[in-house]
Amino acid sequence: MGTGTIRERLYDYIRYADEKKVRAIYAMVEDEINEQANLWEDKAFLKEIDMRLEQYENREITASTFEEVKQKAKTSKI
Repeated sequence: MGTGTIRERLYDYIRYADEKKVRAIYAMVEDEINEQANLWEDKAFLKEIDMRLEQYENREITASTFEEVKQKAKTSKI
C-alpha cells in the first residue's frame, strides 16, 4: 500500500474515531509534532536557512537534487 493511500486511510479513520482513540493517537506522536513546530520557531535555524537560500540564489553555492544525492551515495566507495 502506498504512502498516499495510507495517509488517506488514516485521515478518514481519525475524522470519525471516538475521542479516546484520537487522544491515544495524538499521545503517540505529540512529541514529534511539537519538535516540528518548534523547529520553525527556532530563530537560529531560520536564519541559517535564509542565509543558505540567499547563497544559492546568488550562485555562491550549488545544490543537488535528491535523485543526484541518492545516485552519488550508491556509487561512492567508503
